[in-house]
Amino acid sequence: MHTQPVTQKNSSTTLVPPIYPKAPWRVASVRALDGYRLHVCFIDGTEGEVWMNALIHSPGAGVFGSLSEPKVFGAVGLEHGVVTWPGEIDLAPDAMYDAIKAHGKWVLGA
Repeated sequence: MHTQPVTQKNSSTTLVPPIYPKAPWRVASVRALDGYRLHVCFIDGTEGEVWMNALIHSPGAGVFGSLSEPKVFGAVGLEHGVVTWPGEIDLAPDAMYDAIKAHGKWVLGA
């Protein structure tokens, strides 16, 4: 099999335009705050907080119970516009967006 080096000339990025997500609920940035809260900003500029203390410390926390360790909670990040943590934990960005758009915050587990 003959292989060719990938160059700008034959790179797939020049053949297919890059994908730019347009859904307003895509998260552009996330930052962990004290009290098991997050500050999120969406690609359309909407921003607010996610309050997770009640969920994380509830008897029915499930996988979210592992976030009770501050170091783990602080390891929050983004993957394809979704808030994630190690261990395949994530939050539904569309539900988060709707709550923050309506109320400025999303309170989980209350």
